[in-house]
Formats: sequence, structure tokens, C-alpha cells
Amino acid sequence: MPEPRLIDRVASLITGVFRAVVPDPFVIAVLLLVVACLAGLAFGDFNSAAPLSLADKVTRLADAFRDNGTTPHIWSLLAFTTQMCMVLISGHVLASTRVVHAAIRRLADLPTTGAGGAALVAFGSCFTGVINWGLSLIVGALLAREVGRSLQRRGISHHYPIIVASGFFGLMVWHGGLSGSAPLTMTSIEGAKRTLTPEVVAKLAAAGYEAGVPLSQTLVTFSNAVITGGLLVLVPLCVWFVAPRSGPMQACPAFAEESGSAAVVPQPQSLPDRLELTPLVPIVLALLLAVGLWRFISVKSLNTIGLNEISAAMLVLGLILHGSTRRFVAAVDDAATACGGIIVQFPIYAALIGVVAASGLIRVFADLAAAVPPSALPFTTFLSACVINMFVPSGGAQWAVQGPVALTAALEHGIAPGRIIMAVAYGDQLTNMLQPFWAVPLLAITGAKARDIVGYTALVMLLTGAWVVLGMLLL
Repeated sequence: MPEPRLIDRVASLITGVFRAVVPDPFVIAVLLLVVACLAGLAFGDFNSAAPLSLADKVTRLADAFRDNGTTPHIWSLLAFTTQMCMVLISGHVLASTRVVHAAIRRLADLPTTGAGGAALVAFGSCFTGVINWGLSLIVGALLAREVGRSLQRRGISHHYPIIVASGFFGLMVWHGGLSGSAPLTMTSIEGAKRTLTPEVVAKLAAAGYEAGVPLSQTLVTFSNAVITGGLLVLVPLCVWFVAPRSGPMQACPAFAEESGSAAVVPQPQSLPDRLELTPLVPIVLALLLAVGLWRFISVKSLNTIGLNEISAAMLVLGLILHGSTRRFVAAVDDAATACGGIIVQFPIYAALIGVVAASGLIRVFADLAAAVPPSALPFTTFLSACVINMFVPSGGAQWAVQGPVALTAALEHGIAPGRIIMAVAYGDQLTNMLQPFWAVPLLAITGAKARDIVGYTALVMLLTGAWVVLGMLLL
């Protein structure tokens, strides 16, 4: 049997390390909150000119765990939490339509090699990731499973773990696409207020961004087109290169065939049945949502589209393609189970923001960031975002945690907010490849384990991360 390639051994080593040291994301969130409380007590000035007693400090920190009506607190991100859930659900609903399922099965029969199959899955995941990260999570998973099935059925040697890993790469391009949390949240001042402290919002307004940061300074820029477009090409190429060619191949496990579009649709027997199965009801709702989108664009502009509008557009497509409220609601119910991590962790991150704001640590961190030369601030922000994402795996929650500090430093340096927003976005998405938080739907659909894929996602991250760094430094 041929010896495994060096690149295969490196992937195995990385996988082993992460299996040994990375706990559950919920545990990480709680530990971060505890560390923030201790750091606030030890180093925070609590925005007070006079020294405070320990009891006073504890009292102020306690306000971060109640709805105090003024400063950030544990319930501050409830609206933003709902937005994140809607992005995931709307993408999941569209991905579960019969039209998308049929397209995936046709694509799955195209590859003639295991490496080619992995590259196809990587491209499909990245392409849909640019459209919507929730869509990518499900399309990537379904495409990985179907490609594995097809290769196995045709007797083509393949390594299933890297095919599954390829279904996750959409999370490495999503923040530069149409569902990027940070840039889309910042297109309106209302969105900014959901994640930033009042002081930072006031500084943005004073700097001329009283209406928000338009997409023309974040997503719709030449630099983002080059960086994100380059990743669409480089990620599949790297996957093709990394895919094992020798050694023990791991084939796709056996799955029970799903009925999918071939399922028999029950004949309506009563008025409620007819209403649930008729395409008229979802089409009416889709038209109303479409009219709302048209009004938004006509009153404002495409340049100010945010998370709500992206979710609405995805729901319009999902409603039309599902063709009945019964199928649509079933898809929503299935998607909602994947929102558990968002729902339970976002309040913890909101409390963390409240602790950091109440203790004055935001000012401490911003002063440290401001000490960096202005030309280096976007890059150092990107590096810090890479690290923070390991502990705060949601891009939306990370922006809420890091955004106030990063924007404060940028405004003090006279750097355009759009550059800093995208620096956080690129750092967040890059190290998603080391953080299995969002891989839960992928693993559930494909039957794989996180430890099977992290080595490969980390390796591709290292190979393509250089492109992101070059783009940030040169463009």
C-alpha cells in the first residue's frame, strides 16, 4: 500500500489537535463571559473618573444581565438573533425544494474521479455561500452526500471525509456575499443600533455615516469582488489538490433513499386540506413579500439592502418553489431545529458585550487598537477577527462583540468604516474552517463526524488564506 502523502499526514495531525483541545461552542461562550467579567473587575475603569469599590463594580456588571433600558445587556440582541435565524431558515427552506434537490442529483453524476467530486462539492458550496450562508449549509451537505452516493454507485474510488469537508467551504466566502452579517447590518443606522453601543453609533453619525455604511463601501467594491471571486476559484482547486489519491479510501456510507419529489402528494379531502395544498396561498404571500421588496428598493436603493431584505427574497423563492403551505411549513420546521445554537448563545454574547461596555473595557481595547499605525489597522483587525471567531463562532455575534472596538479605532484613525467592516468579515469567515459550530447540519445530513473533516478544512484554509491576505494588503 502506498505511503500517505505529506499533505495527508498534515491533515491528520491538524484533525487530532482540534479533537483534543476544542470544546463545545456553548462552553466556550460561557467561559468567555466569565473571563470578561474577571477582566472587567481587574482592568476596567467603569467609565468613572473616581475609583469604585468592588461592590459598585459588581453592581454595574450585574446590570449587563438584566434589561436596564439604556446600556447593552443580555437581551440586547434579541432582534438580531431573530434576523440570524431567519437567514438560516430562509436558506434552508430554499435548499429543501424539489427543484434544488433535482439539480443536486443531476450534478452529483458529473464527477468521474473522487478528487473531481470533492472539487465540485466545494464549488457548489462556495457559489451558494455567496448567495446565502443558510442555503450553502444545506446545499453543500446535500451535494456532498449525493456525490458520495453517486461515486459509490458507479464504483469510483473516493475519500468521503474530504467530500463532506468540501460541503462546508461556503462558510469561508459567505461574509463577502449577499448574506454577510456585518456589512448588511451596517447599511442602515437602525441596523447599526442593534449591534453597536450608542457611543459608537454617535461617532459614526458624527463622521458622516448618519444613514449607515452603504454597500458601495463594503460588499460592492473592487477589492471584495477580487477576494471573494478568487476564493470561488481557488478553494475548489485546493480541494482537488488536497484530495487523497492513495492509501485507504473511505467510501460514502449507505443511506436510505429518500422519496423526495417522487413522494405521493395526498389528495385534499377537506377545505383545510385544500388550503394547505393549493399553490395559491404561498403565491399570494410571495407576491406580497415581493411588493414589499420593490417598495424598499424604490424608496431607498439596492445600496441599502440589509438582512431583512435578503431573507424576504429567499422566502419568496422558497414559497413559490415549494408550491404549498404544507411543504413550506414542513421545511421551516426542519430548518428551525438548526437555530438552537443561535438562540441559546446570542444572549450570552449580548451579556458579554454588556460586561465589556459597562466595565469600560471597550475603551481599553480601542486604545490598544488605536496604538497600531493607521496603515496596519485593517490587517491587525483581520488577524484579531481570525482569533475571535474561534471563540465567537457566529459572524453576527462576532460583529456585535468586535464591531464597537474596531470601528472606534478606525474612526479615530480616519479610516473608512467599510474597510474595517470587511476586515472583520474576512477574518470571521476564514477561521470558520477551524470552528465546527456551523457544521452541525452538514454532519447530520452526511453522517460524518467533525473530527473527520477539520483537518481538511484547516488545510484548505491555510492554502487559500494567503489570497485573502494579499487582497487586503494590495487592494
